[in-house]
Amino acid sequence: MKLNELRDNPGAAKPKKRIGRGPGSGKGKMGGRGIKGQKSRSGVAINGYEGGQMPLYQRLPKRGFNVPNPKKYAIVNLGLIQKFVDAGKLDAKSEIDEDALVASGLVRRKHDGIRVLAKGEISAKVILKVTGASKGAVEAVEKAGGAINITSAKAEEAAAE
Repeated sequence: MKLNELRDNPGAAKPKKRIGRGPGSGKGKMGGRGIKGQKSRSGVAINGYEGGQMPLYQRLPKRGFNVPNPKKYAIVNLGLIQKFVDAGKLDAKSEIDEDALVASGLVRRKHDGIRVLAKGEISAKVILKVTGASKGAVEAVEKAGGAINITSAKAEEAAAE
């Protein structure tokens, strides 16, 4: 095989349609846009327009509410904590706080805090100090002989001042 023999697979590259290039092209004169009307012109934007009838998206009732500034928590699973303890990246003997989780590389950034979920097994006796934890996570850590101390962000801010 030589460089000049390289070819695309058949049908991999379609030739570009040349619109408005005479009658022989099959897409000449009006370029496949039909005769007159809004769609035959350039700059058409009629998505959702229903010819003056009230559009469907306006006829349907509005439901729900989006929180304008929701809290975003970094999520950690118990199985991962156990994996990092086994690998020696986290010290189970000392209290594991959010800064320790970030320093170990388990969490990239804290966001508004770190929340522990119960996915996976934990056998190490760890004391975790985090912003939140699920009921299952708290039960699993206590069953292993550890504890989860839940701190609120407001209490931390007050302590920092």
